[in-house]
Amino acid sequence: MQAIFETLFDTIYLIGVIAIGIIMMKNAKGNKQTFMFGFMSVLLGLGDSFHLVPRAYALWTTGLEANAAALGIGKLITSITMTIFYVILYHIWRERYKISNRSSITYSVYGMAILRIILCLFPQNDWLSYNPPVSWGIYRNIPFAFMGIIIIAIFYNEAKKHNDTAFRYMWLAITLSFALYIPVVLWSAAIPIIGILMIPKTLAYVWVVLMGYSEYKKSTASYPKG
Repeated sequence: MQAIFETLFDTIYLIGVIAIGIIMMKNAKGNKQTFMFGFMSVLLGLGDSFHLVPRAYALWTTGLEANAAALGIGKLITSITMTIFYVILYHIWRERYKISNRSSITYSVYGMAILRIILCLFPQNDWLSYNPPVSWGIYRNIPFAFMGIIIIAIFYNEAKKHNDTAFRYMWLAITLSFALYIPVVLWSAAIPIIGILMIPKTLAYVWVVLMGYSEYKKSTASYPKG
C-alpha cells in the first residue's frame, strides 16, 4: 500500500511541477518573475526526483535499506537544489517588489546558502548510510532555517506593505514547509512515522509554485489576442 500511494503521489507531483515550470519558462515573454518561477519549479521537480525516483524503486524492489546509497545521494542533491530554490525565491521577491538595495539581506541569504551547501558536502554527513548521524542533519539545516526565516519575514513585510493579495500567503507556505520539515530532521530516525510530514511539506512547495503560476495566468490573460 505504501509503495502504491507514495509512487502515485510522487509521480503526480514531479510531472506537475516540472510541466508547470516548463510552461512558465517557455511563455515568460521577457517577464523575469514568470521565468524565475518557472525555473524554480523545474529545479524543484528535478531536484526532488533524484531522491523520489530511487525511493520508489526501493519500495517496489529490495527495500529502502538495500538502496541506502542511492537514496543518500538523492538526498544530497535534493538538499542542494532546495537551497538554490530559496535563493531564486529571494530574487523573485526582489523582482516583484522592485527592491534595488538592501545588500545586507542579499549577503545574508547567499551566505546562509553557501554555508548550507558546504555543510552538506562534509563527509561526516555519511550520506551513503541508511542511518546517517542526526547531529549532521541538524548542523546543515541551521543555516537553511535562518535563510528560511529571512525569506518568510521579507515576503510577509512586502506583501503587507504593498497589499499584495496574490502573494499574501507566500510567507505562510514557506513557514509551513519549514515547520513540517524540522520534525522530520529531528525525530524521523527514531520515529519513522514522522516521515509522513514530508507529504504536506511537499504540498506547501506546490502552493508556492501555484501562486507563481496563478500570477502567470493573470498576465497571459492581458496579452493581446491574435
